[in-house]
Amino acid sequence: MAKASRPLVDLHDPVLARDVLQSLRRKLDGGEAAVETMRRKRKVLVHALHYAVERGELCSHPLEEIRWRVPKPAIAVDPRVVANPHQARELLNAVSYVGGFRRARGRRLVGFFAGMYYAGLRPEEAVAVALPDCRLPRTGWGRLVLHRTLPQAGKRWTDTGRFHDERGLKNRPPGETRVVPLPPHLVTLWRDHVATFGTADDGRLFFTEQGRIITYTTYHRVWHETRDLALPPALTSTPLAKRPYDLRHSALSTWLCAGADPAEVAQRAGNSVEVLLSRYAKCLYDRQSINNQRIEGLLSAYDRPPEPDRNEEEE
Repeated sequence: MAKASRPLVDLHDPVLARDVLQSLRRKLDGGEAAVETMRRKRKVLVHALHYAVERGELCSHPLEEIRWRVPKPAIAVDPRVVANPHQARELLNAVSYVGGFRRARGRRLVGFFAGMYYAGLRPEEAVAVALPDCRLPRTGWGRLVLHRTLPQAGKRWTDTGRFHDERGLKNRPPGETRVVPLPPHLVTLWRDHVATFGTADDGRLFFTEQGRIITYTTYHRVWHETRDLALPPALTSTPLAKRPYDLRHSALSTWLCAGADPAEVAQRAGNSVEVLLSRYAKCLYDRQSINNQRIEGLLSAYDRPPEPDRNEEEE
């Protein structure tokens, strides 16, 4: 490695330093890397060079004088991915038809996807939902207390050697919780799910036939088949609800369109109000047509001249 590498001090050459930064834009196959990939690579490089300065390998940070920035990522959610309530119900109904009835490959995931839509859960949050953390009454609204997530990182990147790590809530201090109200329809779905499949050894609601944690590949395959069953051919080729995460986008957009307080919506979703309004304040699919009809109705009401005031005529 020493023979094949250039001396670290060569990074003080601005031409070489800019070439190194430009290389962060490319993948191994030469294609354009995603913005988040560029940001992550640049952050690692900057921290490594700071460490070199601390160790005395460099007299100063060589990238401080280079005016190079990572492109800004798209913050707002594409409104084309947001499903309206009717489409969401059709998709959730279609999940149960995926796979055979005996293995219940799709039926095991109806409540999982429903939690992402009706409660706005992230996938790693829905995977970690456990019965002791839920209040599921026979009637009315329920409640879920979120306190952990199970993000999938891969066996090579976890301390336990498993696919999933157990972590706290996203962007929250360790040990913090989040209370999420559960609509009555979701409460019924989860109660039926527990009655049919029971729970895993640790109380989780959603698990595989073998009792293992549901992986990213498993629920993405089911969702891909679900879209083909639920959506008409004209919509299957569009980005509408293309990923399971789009159910969360649809949920938050629905709550905002219903007139819910943004601060309350942000609290339920685990976001800041700023992120909520800049990222999720999207209209539902075909909501524009509904608003167009209302505007057209109002304008049409003024097509005829206003009737004269009778009091003025008498005077």
